[in-house]
Amino acid sequence: MKETRTGTLLRIFVSESDRSNGEPVYEAIVMKARELHLAGATVLRGMMGFGAHSRMHTAKILRLSEDLPIVIEIVDDRENIDKLLPFVDEIVKEGFVTLEKVQIIKYRQES
Repeated sequence: MKETRTGTLLRIFVSESDRSNGEPVYEAIVMKARELHLAGATVLRGMMGFGAHSRMHTAKILRLSEDLPIVIEIVDDRENIDKLLPFVDEIVKEGFVTLEKVQIIKYRQES
């Protein structure tokens, strides 16, 4: 069975080394999204990237990095995403956020 609806994609770009109260920012955001009962969250670790300061972050073998780009993606209704945004504003000190209107296609097995 397939369900289709419109939603919002929240995409948060931070660095793996970003911390808040000693824990990774990406972890704090995912845990807050779960606490707010958002539909789900995915954290993606980038292999290479750069940000506002043009400092290159890479995962090349000769340079083991613990400061790789991190992208957190959360898709839900706009109203639910809006519940998380004040927390994101508070916790993200350096990075950026995008919001996109998306078409959600949910597949699930018929019972």
